[in-house]
Amino acid sequence: KVSESVREKAWKTYESLSAADGGALACDKKKKETWGVCIFTAAIDLDEVTFTFTELLKSINISVCTFFQFLKEVDVNMDTVSTKVDSTVSRLKKKYDVLFALYHKFERTCGLIYLEQPSSEISAELSSVLVLKNYWITFLLAKGKVLQVEDDLVISFQLLLCVLDYFIKLSPPAMLKEPYKSSVSAVTVNGSARTPRRGQNRSSRTAKQLDTDTKIIEILCKEHDCNLDEVKNVYFTSFIPFLTSAGIVASNGLPEVEVILKQYDELYLKNKDIDARLFLNHDETLQPDVTACSQLERTPLKNNPDEEINIPQTPVRVAMNNIQQLIMILNSATDKPSDTLIMYFNNCTVNPKDSILKRVESFDRIFRKKFAEAVGQGWAEIGSQRYKLGVRLYYRVMESMLKSEEERLSMQNFSKLLNDNIFHTSLLACAVEVVMATYGRNASQSDSTSAETDLSFPWILNVFDLKAFDFYKVIESFIKAEPSLTREMIKHLEHCEHRIMESLAWQSGSPLFDLIKQSKEREGQSDQPEPTSTLNMPLQHNHTAADLYLSPVKSPKKKASGPPLSATSTPDVQPAVIPQTQKPQKSTSLSFFYKKVYLLAYRRLHTLFLHLLSEHPDLEPLIWTLFQHTLQNEYELMRDRHLDQIMMCSMYGICKVKNVDLRFKIIVSAYKELCNTNQETFKRVLIREEQYDSIIVFYNLVFMQKLKTNILQYASSRPPTLSPIPHIPRSPYQFSNSPRRVPAGNNIYISPLKSPYKFSDGFQSPTKMTPRSRILVSIGESFGTSEKFQKINQMLCNSECQLKRSAEVGAAAPKPLKRLRFDIEGQDEADGSKHLPQESKFQQKLAEMTSTRTRMQKQKLNDGNDTSANEEK
Repeated sequence: KVSESVREKAWKTYESLSAADGGALACDKKKKETWGVCIFTAAIDLDEVTFTFTELLKSINISVCTFFQFLKEVDVNMDTVSTKVDSTVSRLKKKYDVLFALYHKFERTCGLIYLEQPSSEISAELSSVLVLKNYWITFLLAKGKVLQVEDDLVISFQLLLCVLDYFIKLSPPAMLKEPYKSSVSAVTVNGSARTPRRGQNRSSRTAKQLDTDTKIIEILCKEHDCNLDEVKNVYFTSFIPFLTSAGIVASNGLPEVEVILKQYDELYLKNKDIDARLFLNHDETLQPDVTACSQLERTPLKNNPDEEINIPQTPVRVAMNNIQQLIMILNSATDKPSDTLIMYFNNCTVNPKDSILKRVESFDRIFRKKFAEAVGQGWAEIGSQRYKLGVRLYYRVMESMLKSEEERLSMQNFSKLLNDNIFHTSLLACAVEVVMATYGRNASQSDSTSAETDLSFPWILNVFDLKAFDFYKVIESFIKAEPSLTREMIKHLEHCEHRIMESLAWQSGSPLFDLIKQSKEREGQSDQPEPTSTLNMPLQHNHTAADLYLSPVKSPKKKASGPPLSATSTPDVQPAVIPQTQKPQKSTSLSFFYKKVYLLAYRRLHTLFLHLLSEHPDLEPLIWTLFQHTLQNEYELMRDRHLDQIMMCSMYGICKVKNVDLRFKIIVSAYKELCNTNQETFKRVLIREEQYDSIIVFYNLVFMQKLKTNILQYASSRPPTLSPIPHIPRSPYQFSNSPRRVPAGNNIYISPLKSPYKFSDGFQSPTKMTPRSRILVSIGESFGTSEKFQKINQMLCNSECQLKRSAEVGAAAPKPLKRLRFDIEGQDEADGSKHLPQESKFQQKLAEMTSTRTRMQKQKLNDGNDTSANEEK
């Protein structure tokens, strides 16, 4: 099936691999695999793919995951695998991860719906194997025909529930388990009778009756914590039209397997990717390789029989839980401005209410259109539903921000802020991005990775026609203003912030370059976006969105202490309003941005340095000085480029001038292993206008030419003054589930109580805890032996049991122990207000730990009660 041109290109690649690696890759054991990889890359590069991906895997007898891993190993030089191949592989990985997660969810779900051995009156035509095959292939066909974004886990799962609903309604009740059996039986009685005989087992109910009966879909949604309204919307706007287009009509009953198979086969041969029918046979090419494949979240195994695990944390379960949590948070929010927001609007010099409502309505139409273009025309209504959730979050966060500003500035007239179009657009975009990211978590995502989909950030910037630098200004304030954001969403927004700082804000047309230009003009070319002397000072996270959008200016001589939001405040990019005699003021937003960029840059450099040059610690400050100098004085090198490109060039340049043998190939190999990196970063670097090449070419033709004089100074007897190492601050983003340090404690931390729970049961409460999970304590190693830790757990356990027994017999509950003593001869005090002279520091710290934990527990319980009260209202 392979063309002559593909064969020739593949052979050249094969020969170069053999030469580059001493023939190791092309040894007898790996010859076939290497040849397969060469054909794959050549066919994609030449746009002559005449075979499917599964056919290739079968030919070389290798699994999906092993193939991807081997392809990574084969890329010994940066030009072996092109960015075009990387993009294709990324799409295949995401599709595989979603299909793998969905098939295993599908298999388990069918086991809960259908009897393994139905009664003898059911014909062989409806055996469980055939049922599975029919349903799965129908789903694959539906997914391929109505979904343009095939790696969207949530929408795909909602479509799968629609397929299950359709087939369950057409199944004889004798095949079904409860509660599906009763529901189908009730519908059959109300509709028309079924006959189980061969050829007469199809329901004669009309399509209308099937479509309007939602009992089954309600059960399925409840079982899987899925939003009923969303699934019904998918059913009527996408699934029913699919049935019609595929020639499957409800009145005809169960479709013939051969008809569905033929249609799917055409789709598969057209896409030339993975034959997902092979999941049914548990084909070895589709089985995961734990060591080679992306880390899919699996059902956790019980390490101890005493542990209680209520819910398998599969990718689908994680996605559904995240969505349910978001919806529960926004249930109490409104689609329109609250009374409090209206009050703020009325207090403005110019009331912004009308413009805010018009903007929200206008973006509803735009978002709906863009969502449908990306996902499929039948999904416009789903886009609208997600946008409305974003609007609720937008109003909620806006109100929280204004309350904070009122407390900070003791004023209520926020006319300039609330009439600022860019502020509102950024805030609304950020709220919608949180919703999109909650729905869009891919099956291969975990805490350490962030698999992107077609709807991933920065897609939202294009929808809202927003500059990345403007979007960045709202992120930190947004996180602080919404305490209910999950850990995953906080990390996602932080990742968006990093994406902006490392590349998106440096794209041509960004307001960032105008700000830097103004900063340089302020005091002549000697002025800096952020003075080097401030690098080792703590980064103050006291700037709010109002500061950054409206008054991001500070006097060059005086420290700014929260600028007032007056009508005379000067925005960043409005040089025309500055009198000719007045120098442009220094931008707070630019200064804060540069501080964060320096911090991110140093962290990246330090991580890569530890991988490569830990034996040369004296080189790190030199590399950092060159890196920082480039960002500060040669910032044009960042235009349409990436922070990591400058980092790798700085490292290579210093090593070169200091005669340390470190080749670019080694730097790139280590860089590929870092988190959140993209191969395009070093394979496709801008050389000059619309011309791209590898990072080595960029270093030789651009970086070295621009910084040659500076780099050579490091070899001279008078090297440049070293830049201070940035102060590494504590993250401004507080995770609710992060361990908290006990006040004045040394290595003592407390974590909030945790337990798996189902969102349909409401928010988590302490009653959900198991005895085992309530006594987990983590103490720094410096405190002693394991026996001491066992003693701590034993005493805590005993105290818990005593309190529980006292409560059960109705006795007056004793005061909670404020501290626990561990010396055998000492006595416990119920009142921890006094400390005995012989009490150790360790005991005092543990007392503080217990007290802090109690407060956290009460706070969590109160938060849950408040939410329940709001829902009841």
